Amino acid sequence: MSIFERFLTLWVALAMVAGIALGHLLPGLFAAVAAAEVARVNLVVAVLIWAMVYPMMVGVDPGALKNVVRQPRGLAITLAVNWLVKPFTMAALAVLFFEHVFADLIAPEDARQYIAGLILLGAAPCTAMVFVWSQLTRGDEGYTLLQVSVNDVVMVFAFAPIVAFLLGVTDIAVPWQTLLLSVVLFVALPFAAGIATRYRLGSEARIGAFRDRIKPWSVVGLIATVVILFGLQGSVILDRPLVIGLIAVPILIQSYGIFALAYAAAYALKVPHRIAAPCALIGTSNFFELAVAVAISLFGLNSGAALATVVGVLVEVPVMLSLVAFANRTRARFA
Repeated sequence: MSIFERFLTLWVALAMVAGIALGHLLPGLFAAVAAAEVARVNLVVAVLIWAMVYPMMVGVDPGALKNVVRQPRGLAITLAVNWLVKPFTMAALAVLFFEHVFADLIAPEDARQYIAGLILLGAAPCTAMVFVWSQLTRGDEGYTLLQVSVNDVVMVFAFAPIVAFLLGVTDIAVPWQTLLLSVVLFVALPFAAGIATRYRLGSEARIGAFRDRIKPWSVVGLIATVVILFGLQGSVILDRPLVIGLIAVPILIQSYGIFALAYAAAYALKVPHRIAAPCALIGTSNFFELAVAVAISLFGLNSGAALATVVGVLVEVPVMLSLVAFANRTRARFA
């Protein structure tokens, strides 16, 4: 790994600080960035996610995709954790903390809003960012693509019913344009571009050399995305630090707990590390673009639910980097 990649935690921390500072100094610039969206998908962030995902997709050999079905255990773990465990444990933790543990610190109406935001986070497992975490743990590119693709198909059908059930409503306004456009932008199109690039380059040697040249852009895309997200939400984070800390507690417990469950299951089932690490990280990370969009659509831009989804972004990057480091340190323990 390069020095830039090795000290990624430091650069992300600096990006958070820079984002908050720049959001305060240049509010007009960040307002213009926020306005550049289609179907609630921010076009600037979409370009940066492309920078993160495209190098990973160039490494995907389509001829090897047919072989990933020979390792069904990793996919089974991902689906079970993402859809049978994660949404319901996140809802349970949200209710536990905001209706009981933190009941004396938060107004009941605010508590209900935070619970709703956390439910939206828990029901939206990661899509695009998992390619970055997979790359940092030397994950199997083809298998990661399969896991994300299957996960996206399930999300199209399962997200709304699960959220509706957990929120206790019968009719939820899910922005389907956002969901479908995100899948196309962050998975389908980068995959097609990666295949076209491999075809044009021809040999594995040229493909490897090209991928090494563009790989640093994955980290650049991640850093720039963090700057933008914190620039947009910096004032809220500074104005309500106690609330931010309270919302972060169940998210932290959920994140580390879900990773431990999936990673331990992969170890017990003797799943290879190149598959085990991404399958555990998919459930730990969140599809925050969708969660934020739905929270704004349902409850409003300045709602507690929208704030809770933004705190999810605040917590996610440091947590995921710590789990990537743990996965790398424990690689030798897997067969």
